[in-house]
Amino acid sequence: MWKRIAKGVALTALVPVVFLAGVDAHQSGSISGARSGLTIIAPASAGGGWDAVARELQAVMREEGIVNNPQVVNIPGAAGTIGLSQAMQMQGHDDVLLVTGTTMVGGIEVNQLGQDLTETVPVRRLADDYMVLAVPAESPYQTLEDFTSAWQEDPGSVSIGGGSLGGTEHVLSGLMGQAADIDPADINYIAYSGGGEILTSMLSDSIDAGISSYVEFGSQIEAGSMRALAISSPEPIPGVDVPTFHEQGLDLDLVNWRGVVAPPGVEGDALEELDAIISETTATDSWQEALERNQWTAEENSPADFAQFIEEETSRIRNVIEQAGL
Repeated sequence: MWKRIAKGVALTALVPVVFLAGVDAHQSGSISGARSGLTIIAPASAGGGWDAVARELQAVMREEGIVNNPQVVNIPGAAGTIGLSQAMQMQGHDDVLLVTGTTMVGGIEVNQLGQDLTETVPVRRLADDYMVLAVPAESPYQTLEDFTSAWQEDPGSVSIGGGSLGGTEHVLSGLMGQAADIDPADINYIAYSGGGEILTSMLSDSIDAGISSYVEFGSQIEAGSMRALAISSPEPIPGVDVPTFHEQGLDLDLVNWRGVVAPPGVEGDALEELDAIISETTATDSWQEALERNQWTAEENSPADFAQFIEEETSRIRNVIEQAGL
């Protein structure tokens, strides 16, 4: 466990089903259910990456007439695993989708909740982006080398803010420590509930550095109030003037992927209908504009492709967490 964890998520009792009191879920087998009233669960607070995916899906579905009444329900907490727990209890409901991603896979492993994303029904991997390590503009760290040198000299004195324990930011901090030969127990990682809180803490000099997606920090980086030291992509990203970790001597990269899954037990015609809804949504110009606006990348895939990816990603993230000592 990290030396210091502030504002982390306390894993006491899972939130009761009352969180889904507003979800008008239809009985399994009613294929028309998803078209007339689809519920998209964003397992995080409003304003974060998962919420952004849910809201963009909702907007496109509504504008294009793909779904009559798409609704977004926010169920934050524990790296998305509280939302996952609620979705897992909705066995066979074919009018519910849960937004998920790298952070949830890590959260399941770090928090040892006994849940497994492979128990859900994968529908589609929707969007990828990458994380940046950034510092306030007045920071003495001008480059990743400056930051790493200071970090190696006194790891506990350098605070790094990021999202939930087990999340993409947390995993990336562990990979950074591993690559820089820093004991995971000495990493001063501070967990926040969202990118907005990380940004506020950085700009008020409460933390030395922050990790979040480029889209979260991009406006501040471009405005000059923050400086990006490195991005977690394997290769340079066109249009993003931030060097990769690889380019600067730290051998690591990490994709922050996002997708949607259905509750356990959704199959056959019901799964085909959900897949059709997502296919129609992502084929629109409006969705392509959403990808560009959020600086997400995407590739073609199917429920079967996504299911295989989740299995591989679960194994990969588990190994990363074990090797990085998270």
